Amino acid sequence: MSFDPLASFRLDGKVALVTGSARGIGAACARTLGAAGAAVLVTDVLEDIGRSTVAALEREGIRAAFAVQDVRSEDAWRAATARAIELFGGLDVVVNNAGVEVMRLLADTSLEEWRHVQSVNVDGVFLGCKHGIIAMRPGGAAGRGGSIINLSSIAGLIGTPGLGAYSASKGAVRLLTKVAAIESARFGMGIRVNSVHPGLIQTDMLDNLFRETVTLGISPDEQSGRDLAFAQQPMADVRAEPQDIANVILFLASDAARYVTGSEYVSDGGFTAT
Repeated sequence: MSFDPLASFRLDGKVALVTGSARGIGAACARTLGAAGAAVLVTDVLEDIGRSTVAALEREGIRAAFAVQDVRSEDAWRAATARAIELFGGLDVVVNNAGVEVMRLLADTSLEEWRHVQSVNVDGVFLGCKHGIIAMRPGGAAGRGGSIINLSSIAGLIGTPGLGAYSASKGAVRLLTKVAAIESARFGMGIRVNSVHPGLIQTDMLDNLFRETVTLGISPDEQSGRDLAFAQQPMADVRAEPQDIANVILFLASDAARYVTGSEYVSDGGFTAT
């Protein structure tokens, strides 16, 4: 019998729930997991875009469905995990991708803005871990273990002017991930939990960040801000796309990563290595 080293990367028979997956990294993730064999529940607050994303996935032969989900709501999490199990017969992968960003100097950040960022980026990931574990652990509604992947950021590893609220939230995601991983492993739940830390990825959020650097006076114009940021990246000639992050997430979702938990995977062209 021949050995196929790629077989462990397949997700045939598995079910994934990906939050914030109407567009950007989340949509690339949903498509990649689906192409690897998983059935995918796409969730987002952007209903029209989310349904269009699902239609595109289905045209590619991927089993997919859409659910409106505000990740800040515990009831919405109960409904989303139940929906995945009802539609596809299980739940094996949860990708906590949904997130928001507010670019503001700390002294100019309102308490309401701070709380909004934390509620989506931290509360949403906490609830995703909680309800993913409840569903996937032994005796749960799915009950066959699995993988939880939390989207942090390089902003959760280093400080960046204007991103105080965002950096704080992504730093929280990094350590919450490790606690969830340790608890899941030591209590024999069969669930792995890891975080992914993207760098400069070509998304709407990155475009908005460069526009805001001008508003805040950090850079004289959008192109200058972009050039400065990429100049700090050792792989300065690489313009990463959402697919680059989706590839990392596929590895962590698959059995190829069966010995990996509590880890942080940085995909940033060497940005944080300098």
